[in-house]
Amino acid sequence: MENFSQSLNCCGRPKWFNSMFKQCDVPDCCCGCCSALRPRYRRLVDNIFPSDPQDGLVRNNMEKLTFYALSSPEKLDRIGEYLAWKVSRDIARHRHGYVIIAMEAMDQLLLACHAQSLNLFVESFLKMVQKLLECHEADMQLLAAQSFVKFANIEEDTPSYHRRYDFFVSKFSSLCHNNNDDLETQKRLRVAGLKGIQGVVRKTVSDDLQVNIWDETHMEKIIPSLLFNMEGHCGSLTETPDSPQEEANPWSLAENCLRELMGRATFGNIRSVIRPVLKHLDNHDLWEPNDFAVHTFKIIMYSIQAQYSYAVIQILMGHLDEKSRMDDTEKKKKKLRADAKVRTGIVNVLANIVSIAAGESIGPSVLEIFNSLLNHLRHSIDIRTTNETDLIDEKHFQDCVINTLGEFANNLPDFQKIEIMMFIMGKVPLPTDESQEADVLLQKILLKSLLKVGTKYRTVQMCQAFPSAFLQPLQQMSLASDPAVRLTVQQILHTLLDRHNYLASLNKVCVSGPLPDIKIEKCSRQDSMFFKKNGPDILMHMFESVQLANNTAENFQAIYTTLSLICVEFGTDSDVLIELLRLIFAIQELPAKSTLLSSGQHCAMHILVAGFLYFLGHLTAIPAFCTHVDQVVKNRCENARQLLPDDSFTFGLFNSLPETIDESVLFSSTVIAEALRSSGHTYDTTRLLTPYIPRRVGQVTVTRSISDLNSISVEVDSVNSSPGIPRKHPEEEITVESLKRMLAESPTAKRQAEDERRLRIIEEFRTAAFEDLVAKAEQQTVDLQNKLNEIFGKVPAAVDISSRPNSPHPNSRDEHRQAPLAPPVCNIKFPSHFIY
Repeated sequence: MENFSQSLNCCGRPKWFNSMFKQCDVPDCCCGCCSALRPRYRRLVDNIFPSDPQDGLVRNNMEKLTFYALSSPEKLDRIGEYLAWKVSRDIARHRHGYVIIAMEAMDQLLLACHAQSLNLFVESFLKMVQKLLECHEADMQLLAAQSFVKFANIEEDTPSYHRRYDFFVSKFSSLCHNNNDDLETQKRLRVAGLKGIQGVVRKTVSDDLQVNIWDETHMEKIIPSLLFNMEGHCGSLTETPDSPQEEANPWSLAENCLRELMGRATFGNIRSVIRPVLKHLDNHDLWEPNDFAVHTFKIIMYSIQAQYSYAVIQILMGHLDEKSRMDDTEKKKKKLRADAKVRTGIVNVLANIVSIAAGESIGPSVLEIFNSLLNHLRHSIDIRTTNETDLIDEKHFQDCVINTLGEFANNLPDFQKIEIMMFIMGKVPLPTDESQEADVLLQKILLKSLLKVGTKYRTVQMCQAFPSAFLQPLQQMSLASDPAVRLTVQQILHTLLDRHNYLASLNKVCVSGPLPDIKIEKCSRQDSMFFKKNGPDILMHMFESVQLANNTAENFQAIYTTLSLICVEFGTDSDVLIELLRLIFAIQELPAKSTLLSSGQHCAMHILVAGFLYFLGHLTAIPAFCTHVDQVVKNRCENARQLLPDDSFTFGLFNSLPETIDESVLFSSTVIAEALRSSGHTYDTTRLLTPYIPRRVGQVTVTRSISDLNSISVEVDSVNSSPGIPRKHPEEEITVESLKRMLAESPTAKRQAEDERRLRIIEEFRTAAFEDLVAKAEQQTVDLQNKLNEIFGKVPAAVDISSRPNSPHPNSRDEHRQAPLAPPVCNIKFPSHFIY
């Protein structure tokens, strides 16, 4: 009996039973007593566990298990399932030491066998990690995160069609929001969650066969988790964790994870990442103050691929549009003040990130962006005019939009900046007599936007900086009723005219002392042609702008600066200099002619004339010119001090003009003409003595000779004009008042009248009988014949054309003036049904 008992195992089975079934997968129901009956892979797995878990993994046995797994890869899935079963049992029994050993063994098998087919083995591994994450013990959750990160760093050769990571995304995201009472444990768990998210992204983002990590359901868990850990710490955008201590910070790890996520994003996935960011900022009121929002979007812009950066700007613009399209009831609930702050925060983010975007990535839809921002400005102005309680926030919003427009324009090429300025100018409502307060406010805001864009433009040629479609409406705005609008227009001219950075030296009027060192370059042919074409119109608007009754000291100062910049940038060309002097002397004569302006404004005109002539005299360095200017300034210091700028170099609008102005305190055009003539330069001084008559572009001044000072202003009719149709202003003298009336005429009314006339003509030809049309055409033929007879038929009888000698008589000049030679009368016969 003793020998028989020795042949049995602890379960009463004979030993040959175990040897017979040693290759069978018999469950371990014998509590380790029937080891011979268990499969070899199970015995190898069991052997890696010591009797005391504190002793750790049995290294020798682990090497045997690894060798077996490498030599028999078909057993990997069974090894994994058995390890997963043991981990599940040990977790239920709270035997955490054996759990740690099992996870360590699993990690080593993953690293050793990653070249083999790991799909089924990985499923067992993920089950083990899931069991650990579901455990409420912090150490087990940390262990699971560490194992998952190791697995995520393994590059697999074979794709997986059935693996899912939904649970891990949810669980790691929840770890990122851990609020454990122990701060150190809380920090460790949040770091573990962030590392887990980073591992999921690395494992799935490059494998199209696995779960789509860019799906909205996943991004709405991942992005808020990252932003939650980033809040409260806006670190340097360029810092990276160089040490484990820095990497252990949740905020630093979250930033790195966001950078990695955006770096892997393609064009189609950008929106799925940005939308949760916007939603998080909205839900947690992080737009005001928006330091965190700016910091977040800078990280996104620095991390994203350069060619996709414009998509982020478009998404932000769309979000801004959504905030502006809130219905009235929603606005009442949220209050306009909060809405304005949110919109301001979004625009401020745009202003901060647009400079990061590559210049070429902004081009395609830049007009759409500017149009949207301008529409937001108009919307804000409507709010300001209807809700006076929200003025401060809306004003701040408008300033942010203007600043953003400038930042956008700064990244554009120069030719596109001109297009943007023309685009903005087309949005500005032109001044009319019926201009409402909202229109004036819109003019101010849009012109400030235009000025902001203009500061980013570098002028090379004037014809490129001032195309006709831009210059003409800008000149019309220089005569607007509001002085602030006119001041902004002059500032725009300053920005675009100043090619040599002399603006800072010319912003104060001066009549004594040294002037800044200004070097004049020769005017190029293109600039000379530009002034010949547009100079008269520019000077005419300057002349009319000086006469407006509500001008302030800033308006006069701006006009002085504009004239000085024209003089500097066009190189004191002969024609430019003479035209400027004619304008200046016409301004000097205005106080004696105008009674509508105040005495202080008359004094300001005299100060403007004195300051400009003093500047021009020192610029040309003509001794006689400078002597005359200095003498007049000296006389004013003695007898008419109010005609000079005060100590702060400003125009004295509160001064009173003397009742009688002595000629000694006025500048003489004759003296200056003689000084120019004696300087040796080819100045056309005869034109300087010609009275200045403002004219618009399209009107031509025809002179009989250079010596004829009384040149005749001839209005050139259109080539399409017909006899019998009177001119628009046949006998009206061109004055300042008439020009004002012409500017005040509404273009809309003109277009409506023209459309009505055209419709009447079309209707007449549609409905009238043919005989009536023929009769009307015959009457027009008669009118034409009578007009021709009137033109060519009036030959003075006192002049005998046939007896006039061929050579002129010395005394025939007076006779010629009394009886001008007329062409012979030619009778022109037209057909009876001639229609012209």
